[in-house]
Amino acid sequence: MSKVGAVIVAAGRGERAGGGMPKQYRPLAGTPVVRFALEGFSSHPAVSAVVPVVHRDDVGTFNVAAAGLKLLPPAFGGATRQDSVLAGLEALAAHAPDIVLIHDAARPFVSAGLIDRAIAAMAIAKGAIPALAVTDTVKQVDANGRVTATVDRATLRTVQTPQVFAFGTLLEAHRKAAAANRHDFSDDAALAEWAGVGISVFPGDPENIKLTTAEDFQRAEAAMMAQLSDVRIGQGYDVHAFGDGDHVTLGGVRIAHDRALSGHSDADVVLHAAVDALLGAIADGDIGVHFPPSDPQWRGASSDRFLKFAVERVRARGGMIAHLDLTVVCEAPRVGPHRDAIRARVAEIAGIALDRVAIKATTSEKLGFTGRREGIVALATATVRLPGPR
Repeated sequence: MSKVGAVIVAAGRGERAGGGMPKQYRPLAGTPVVRFALEGFSSHPAVSAVVPVVHRDDVGTFNVAAAGLKLLPPAFGGATRQDSVLAGLEALAAHAPDIVLIHDAARPFVSAGLIDRAIAAMAIAKGAIPALAVTDTVKQVDANGRVTATVDRATLRTVQTPQVFAFGTLLEAHRKAAAANRHDFSDDAALAEWAGVGISVFPGDPENIKLTTAEDFQRAEAAMMAQLSDVRIGQGYDVHAFGDGDHVTLGGVRIAHDRALSGHSDADVVLHAAVDALLGAIADGDIGVHFPPSDPQWRGASSDRFLKFAVERVRARGGMIAHLDLTVVCEAPRVGPHRDAIRARVAEIAGIALDRVAIKATTSEKLGFTGRREGIVALATATVRLPGPR
């Protein structure tokens, strides 16, 4: 079997879409656009190495958007898309793939089936591109807007990504173009054609749209929400007692304290409650079912692993996390000063936008075991959207 790598181009500034940030980092149904594309390739069983190409100024934003995904370290993009692809290819060279897929991060709806077709196309070609037949009548016009001809649409195709090539062939073509100071090719297929590589087409996917304008985002969001019409609510509850120690971990954030929470893992009551809320929303057991305290491998484990697992279970169902609402009940430590850090950490672990995480703190007015400072309680409510019945 051929070894397959992928380069995901995410270095553009893409500000026509609005939102005050490059379009690949804008949230779509609560998830950064770039994450959809990265997940599509990193989770595909035939793809062994994925190199993202990012702008140097976006590293922090990218790391949050890509948290938890199996990727190679990002390469840094250049002045043009072509330069960025070459940077990604050079970074991928050490992994020596036979085949490379080049995909634009602004196409978040890439499907496993489309990736399958791209890889299969390489059985008979050195390069292949996904294409769609043109269904509208096409007119050629002059500078004054006058129609000069009607073009035969039977010979026309609109082209998408991922475009796929023999790795060595594409890398050589890019190096040749760079040496010739040619940086004006609109896509990798055009560059490969210039270098004398024959290009074939394979069926594209009408849903594999490119997000460019604000209107594109509005349509994509509406389409996603229409599909995710099954809204579920899950609740989670966890409690841990205090023991000896010098800190507690709440929502993935270490907080100095004169006691520690006791538990089989790191006793992060906030993340444990969030895990149960997510699993409850999809009726998939609870944290104890998937991570039994009797299993020694979870002794001292960081609870972000548990939350990532629950998030992946939601996404495996084709769902999205619409909101996580978390409440901490304790007399001490004070949670307020750490609220923003906890929200940011939970959002990072879950791979969702910050405004989809709420954290609240209260006391029990010195009543009960929390009032006596014997432990901490956390409650969570998760709102999840799943695909509706077809």
